[in-house]
Amino acid sequence: MQVYISGKFFDKENAKISVFDHGLLYGDGVFEGMRAYNGKVFRLREHMIRLGNSARALMIDIPIPLEEMEAAVYETLNVNNIKNGYIRLLVTRGIGTLGLDAHLCSDPQVVIIAAHLAMYPAELYEKGLDIVTASTVRTNPAMVSPQIKSMNYLNNVLAKIEGHLAGCAEVLMLNTKGEVAECSGDNIFIISKGKLHTPPPEAGILEGITRQTVIDIALDMGIPVRELPMTRYDIFAADECFLTGSGAELIPVVKLDGRIIGDGKPGAMTKKLLDRFHEETKK
Repeated sequence: MQVYISGKFFDKENAKISVFDHGLLYGDGVFEGMRAYNGKVFRLREHMIRLGNSARALMIDIPIPLEEMEAAVYETLNVNNIKNGYIRLLVTRGIGTLGLDAHLCSDPQVVIIAAHLAMYPAELYEKGLDIVTASTVRTNPAMVSPQIKSMNYLNNVLAKIEGHLAGCAEVLMLNTKGEVAECSGDNIFIISKGKLHTPPPEAGILEGITRQTVIDIALDMGIPVRELPMTRYDIFAADECFLTGSGAELIPVVKLDGRIIGDGKPGAMTKKLLDRFHEETKK
């Protein structure tokens, strides 16, 4: 594997940044996770725009233009001979001191990693996920905007650990109001009476790019979409449930906290949306 670091490629074993980089010391940086299909990165421009917005919100100066970064993403795929895979793009604050002062940092680092990745086993797309509700609450959006896709993912990591201990591949996270927010790495949707529901941005979610793609697909299919506050009751009472994310695409959920959702099988509308999503990835 060849890893891109600020204009140069390094073997995986030699891909390093300084231990004084604030990305390592404090999670002070931003990132994007993207998928490549048949050599084309899905929604690359949307990812670049979100990366730029996240960096501006944190006052991190990305050292290369976004257009040049797009070219670097494709170069990383080509160097690794990957046409279908996952890309992780990171921008760190750069080297500083052991203190918190970001103004003492310099030389932001751009890191691009391309690899083959299966987010979930194939059989889970056929039978659906069992998930549990994490006791770890989603970070209050009044503290740090959830629209900043930062490298500080401790909130999500702690929730994911709870899922692992419960024998589940994913967990549901509630916000400080007790409302449904999102999962540790994915957005969540339910289908009820032919309508698609998902928590609104105000619930403290990251507005995922796959999430928006699914909303656009649903509207194009004539499926009503509602972004409204949700509770676990809404999931328990739903006809279908699924998660979305760049790595996961669309994956059905058939059980929450031991309670069966719908008939306990991936639903017909979820399958139709997944088929349409796959059509989008071929464009």
